[in-house]
Amino acid sequence: MIARYGVMLEKGAFDKRTADFLWMMIFGAISLLVLSVIPQLNTYVLGLPMVSMLVYVWSRENPNAQINIYGILQLKAFYLPWVMLLLDVIFGSPLMPGLLGIMVGHLYYYFAVLHPLATGKNYLKTPKWVHKIVARFRIGMQANAPVRAPANGNAGTGAFRGRSYRLNQ
Repeated sequence: MIARYGVMLEKGAFDKRTADFLWMMIFGAISLLVLSVIPQLNTYVLGLPMVSMLVYVWSRENPNAQINIYGILQLKAFYLPWVMLLLDVIFGSPLMPGLLGIMVGHLYYYFAVLHPLATGKNYLKTPKWVHKIVARFRIGMQANAPVRAPANGNAGTGAFRGRSYRLNQ
C-alpha cells in the first residue's frame, strides 16, 4: 500500500516536488509519534497509520478516480480511506491506528492545501533544510527549489566533458 499510493502521489500531485513529498512524510511521522504518546490513543506500531495517511492524501488529491475493492465494490477514491478503515474493523483490526492516519492526513492536507487556498498563508511550507537534503543527495527533482545541488568537484569527467561550441556560429 505504501509503495502503490506513495508512488502514485510522487508521480501525480508531488511530481517534480520531491522535497515536498519528503516533508509530508516527515510531518506525518512526527505527528503520529506525538499522537501515539497520548495514552488514550494507545498506538505503538505506526505502520498502518502511515499507510492510512498516504491513502487519505492520495484520495484527496484524486477524489474522482474509480477504485475497485476486491472486485466487488467500485467507488470514488474520495471514500477509499473510510472504506479501508471499515474493512480493517470488519476483519478484526483496531479502529484507532487507521483513524489516526486519517486524522494526520487530513491535518496535513488542510494546512498544506486547503488553508493556503482560502487564506494565502502556508503554515506547512517545506523548510529549506529539506530542500537542502534533496539537493545534497540528489533525490529526485524539485521544481522551483530555493536551493541548488552542490557543485561537484569532478564535473566534466563523464562522457560529455570538455568545451562546447554552438553549431550555428
